[in-house]
Formats: sequence, structure tokens, C-alpha cells
Amino acid sequence: MKQAKVYSVILIPQLGQYLVTLEEMDGIRLVPIWVGSSEGMAIAAKVEGQTFPRPMTHDLMADIFKKFNITVEKVIVTDLKDSTFFAKTILTRDGQTIEMDARPSDSIALAVRLNAPIFIDDMVFDKCPLIQKPITEEEVKGFKKELENLKPEDFFRET
Repeated sequence: MKQAKVYSVILIPQLGQYLVTLEEMDGIRLVPIWVGSSEGMAIAAKVEGQTFPRPMTHDLMADIFKKFNITVEKVIVTDLKDSTFFAKTILTRDGQTIEMDARPSDSIALAVRLNAPIFIDDMVFDKCPLIQKPITEEEVKGFKKELENLKPEDFFRET
């Protein structure tokens, strides 16, 4: 399992989806995860420092967690099956650990709000296309341009 952080959040207008790319912190790999528009917007808004006059869904969840002394210990992207990513959100309250099955998009949206660490299981790296960092700003621009013509299934190898 490797720690990661949000590397980029890109809107793909033609698909009405976002591509969230996680960056392996002590390595060279990137993991692209397709997410829905609401979740992508929630992640992008927080990463970009946007604020809203009323709490959005993930902001509300984060506020509830704080109010009830629930800590998000970590988020783990655990698997990739049939082009679908899986995640777990690990919570603690009063010394009790609770493991919640979750979509990676929701887990990441909470993690960026609560400064919780994000991890990626090694199995996920094995199933994803190999995308390495560091890449130049020019390569990032080229990658974003290529994404405009791709579909989610173009990203996954057969397992």
C-alpha cells in the first residue's frame, strides 16, 4: 500500500465526468480514476480552495464527523474490478475503528476536506495503466488534450 495525494482533477465536458488523478507520494506512478460530475466538482472545489455560502454534501459530512468526534484516519483505494474502483474509509470514534465501504470519489472528497491521508493498494497499481511522474507541464497539457477523446474503458487493461 502506497500513500498518495490528488495530482489533478480534470473535467471532461463531452462525458460529463471528471478524471481524478492520484499521485504516488514516494514513487513515480499516477492512478486515473473516473468520477461523476458531482463528486468531481466536490473534489475540485476543495483542491482549488473554492467556498460556497452553504455546505455541499461532503462539507456536511465532514461537519457531522467533526461534531460527533469522528476522525477519518485514512482512505484506501482497494481494488479495481470491471473498470470500477473500490475504496474503504477508515474512521475512528472513541477508540473504536470503523471500516466503511465507499466509492473512491466520496472517500477522496472527504479526505481533502479533513486532511486525511489517501492510500492506494498495490493491487490497484498492478491493474491500472502505467502512468509515470514526474512529467513536464507540457506533458500535462498533452495528457489533458488526449483525455478529451478518451472513454473510461480506454484506461483499463484486462485483468
